[in-house]
Amino acid sequence: MVKRALLPFLFLLVSFTCFGQQKAPRLIVRGDDMGYSHSGNLALIKSSKEGIQTSIEVIVPSPWFPEAVKMLAENPGLDVGIHLAITSEWDNVKWRPLTDCPSIRDADGYFYPMVRANKNYPKRAILENDWKLADIEKEFRAQIEMALKKIPQISHVSSHMGCTGLHPDVLALTKRLAKEYKIPIDPEPADLKYASYDGPKKTPEEKINSFISMLGKLESGKTYLFVDHPGLNDAELKAISHIGYEDVASDRQGVTDLFTSKKVKDAVKEEGIVLIGYKDLARQ
Repeated sequence: MVKRALLPFLFLLVSFTCFGQQKAPRLIVRGDDMGYSHSGNLALIKSSKEGIQTSIEVIVPSPWFPEAVKMLAENPGLDVGIHLAITSEWDNVKWRPLTDCPSIRDADGYFYPMVRANKNYPKRAILENDWKLADIEKEFRAQIEMALKKIPQISHVSSHMGCTGLHPDVLALTKRLAKEYKIPIDPEPADLKYASYDGPKKTPEEKINSFISMLGKLESGKTYLFVDHPGLNDAELKAISHIGYEDVASDRQGVTDLFTSKKVKDAVKEEGIVLIGYKDLARQ
């Protein structure tokens, strides 16, 4: 009789526990731009293996893509996205399209540096030139097919510098290609919410504190995406910049410090945040 009397209580306890687990905030921590530099590649792998990063985005036409392929082959459990790119923004290092697509490359054959008009780069944005949807489709297909050929763990498609949103026709094209190649497009599901720093983010310490502050504001039962760009403060990254973003090396080292911070890892546990990759979205 005592056992029977306890059954309703035990049922409520188990239900409450399971409900609480299901309702924990979920967070994708995404590191972008693998392939743009050796330093970036090293930092991205480090942030996944030693930190809280749960997804890596790869720029297929980038100069360090072959190294990225080797690194990802050595770490087959990592969640990887195709970071579709039709821009090459840095001044001292450039990349070109994989295909013959004249309407989205500059006079030197490189991608334009910007998607939208930028006062520092007049007439050097895709939207300021006579881009053709057919050229973008040809290039996107080539990047998707190369990524699928070289990187088995591809789980989704994302966008470098917001290029897939430059025009409704380009967004519709991206969705169509993602469906055709059976790769989810970022963000999935539709109610995935973007999370950002809750406070200043100039120094590594500010990044860490503002990230932790953000964690405390994530709501139960919701799924969030946080995006930043790990790097190393070394000679290579000190030589990489564009007008308006000159402190690339120190800024991106701060992101690596954030993603690998013990203080941040402890805060994730204390807040009950569940870290997931894109591949986990399909399981919810």
